[in-house]
Amino acid sequence: MNFRWFVSKTIRQATEMHRQVRKHLSHQRDLLGPAAIDGLTKAMSSMESAIASDAGKAALTKQMEDLEKAANKWLKPYPNASIRENIEVFLVAIAVAVGIRTFFVQPFKIPTGSMQPTLFGVTFETLRSADEIPGQVARFFEFWIRGVSYAHEQATADGSVTSVGRPTKFLLFNLKQEYVAGGARRSIWFPEDRIFDYAGVSPGRFYRQGENIIPPTRIRSGDHLFVNRLTYNFRKPQRGEIIVFATAGTAILQQDQFYIKRLVALGGEKISIGDDQHLVVDGRRLDASTEHFENVYTFNINEPPPVNGLLGYFGHANDTTGKRLLGPMANLAPYFRDGGMTYEVPESAYLAFGDNTLNSLDSRAWGPVPQDNVIGKSFFVYWPITSRFGWGHR
Repeated sequence: MNFRWFVSKTIRQATEMHRQVRKHLSHQRDLLGPAAIDGLTKAMSSMESAIASDAGKAALTKQMEDLEKAANKWLKPYPNASIRENIEVFLVAIAVAVGIRTFFVQPFKIPTGSMQPTLFGVTFETLRSADEIPGQVARFFEFWIRGVSYAHEQATADGSVTSVGRPTKFLLFNLKQEYVAGGARRSIWFPEDRIFDYAGVSPGRFYRQGENIIPPTRIRSGDHLFVNRLTYNFRKPQRGEIIVFATAGTAILQQDQFYIKRLVALGGEKISIGDDQHLVVDGRRLDASTEHFENVYTFNINEPPPVNGLLGYFGHANDTTGKRLLGPMANLAPYFRDGGMTYEVPESAYLAFGDNTLNSLDSRAWGPVPQDNVIGKSFFVYWPITSRFGWGHR
């Protein structure tokens, strides 16, 4: 590139004009006759020579005028040119966004509580009365800063719920969800995915006027984070990293989902889960001094487990521990019945566990995750603004 491009505004303008005419000529080459193509090519060549020969400002200005005349004479005008330009910019922006999502970072929403308290999924809390729901201004700031929203729906007339629609999405958020109750169509704004399931609402259920369809409820949104899709192109995942993987090809029932768990074991390793809730890898017991497990193993085995993972960590439970704490019908870890049972990870796979060990369906139940299913690792929690915001959760 000519050094004068950096210091001469005229050269920059001439270079940009040459680029624009060349682009339009490429677009219209199959529509133009030989005379038009020859005239434009000669005008562009003269411009290139003037730029390369360090011509003065007056000479460059004359070349730009000549090129503009040739373009106006030979190029076909575009109908609705401004609309075409806007569409072109829009398509380029989409291509850039898709490229970033595919190769660099991808937004992800934590759907469940299996990684609590490291990462939170959506949680619901039934309030004692509607008086606990704050005013609209307070609710606005609570939602957009802390991710806390409220729901309360009452029947306006006797009748059944005849349909519950899917949420309409806007970018990364649910915008609106419609339902029909008592013959009237109603909407909930910014609903969580499972709000109707939480309230036990299903088509056909009958409600009296004034009865709660959805009781006064406080909802804490799941953590929204970016997934780093770049790093694993240059190295393999490491033990303890929080990975995101596709469920297709695994023993997981839902084959079209993405899950997020902590990678605990690599291919070829022999794994067991002790009755003390510590993972043993090739005979080595992991503890709080193991990188990425500093929090996972800070629990006291003599204290009761946390409630739904909200209060703290509890290590990793095998099936015997699960049945002792959750009841004999629990089937938490068929791959790890007790502390004496060892499982060897296939060479091309990983094991992934949730940090909320008593409330996580993970590799203890459905086995290994193929290496090729891993798309990236947890990178940055960007919303809501809580103690987990940023990089610290890792």
